[in-house]
Amino acid sequence: MNIMIIAIIGLVVFVGAVLLIVAGLRTSQTTQEEDPLMARLAEATQRGDVVSSLEQIEMQQPFNQRVLIPFLRRIGELSAGFTPQKVLEDTNKKLELAGNPGRIDASTFLASRFIVALVFGGLLLMVGILARTWSVGRITLVVGLFTVIGFFFPQLWLQSRINSRQKEIRKAMPDALDLLTICVEAGLGFEAAMSKVSEKWQNELSLALLRAIREVQLGKPRRDALRDMADRIGIPEMTSFVAAVIQSEILGVSLSKVLRIQSDQMRVKRRQHAEEEAHQAPIKMIVPLALLIFPSIFIILLGPAGIQISRTLGALH
Repeated sequence: MNIMIIAIIGLVVFVGAVLLIVAGLRTSQTTQEEDPLMARLAEATQRGDVVSSLEQIEMQQPFNQRVLIPFLRRIGELSAGFTPQKVLEDTNKKLELAGNPGRIDASTFLASRFIVALVFGGLLLMVGILARTWSVGRITLVVGLFTVIGFFFPQLWLQSRINSRQKEIRKAMPDALDLLTICVEAGLGFEAAMSKVSEKWQNELSLALLRAIREVQLGKPRRDALRDMADRIGIPEMTSFVAAVIQSEILGVSLSKVLRIQSDQMRVKRRQHAEEEAHQAPIKMIVPLALLIFPSIFIILLGPAGIQISRTLGALH
């Protein structure tokens, strides 16, 4: 009976995966967008690369670009009509804050949550079936738990990317502002100075500056490009820097002086963040101390005494 229930659960998971694949294939057949393979062929032709076939162009792409991301995009297109617009906007905002890893859209990312949940649950279901010692209740509990973990895992990963990107930008800002100040004082314009900074380093801050420069070159006003850059980064230091630059442009204040003041303030804020993290270290150490170190110490110190006490009490009885 237990084997029959497990087989039914496995069949349901398999049928669900097949339906998702079929729906994705139907969506890809009905879309009238430009074939990405033909676009890559045209790009290779413009560069002057010699290619023998379309398959050669396709196989030059990484596995995730050829298989994973297109599959997730098809599932995302299918589920986009059932997703609230507010959820899509919030997800797009978080993807921008994370630097848009993988160059995916909101619907594709939301679809990946269901795929990862299905993968996590399916793997644990296979483990439970192969173990042959797990009861049906245990298999159901473990599969349900890991399915929930898989559903929230992409969200946790995205938040981790946001935090690491903001931390990297916050750490790089004082040095970047120093170089920006030197370039402006040497006579370069603000966009040219930003271009020099983006050429100097290869990090998240340089990529953000380069994107703002490209937007300005395409005709976007510099104020709007800087504000959008601050929104895509999402840290108070960048917001205050952009506000100071825009204010200096409106009031006609010397930009080099504003940049030097901002650089000094960034260093002070970076030092304050480092001190704050150092003060949080003793609190973060409480959990490993209480759960790992203290029990080991108690066992080493009190173990022999406990054995001796038990022997004494046993001799008295």
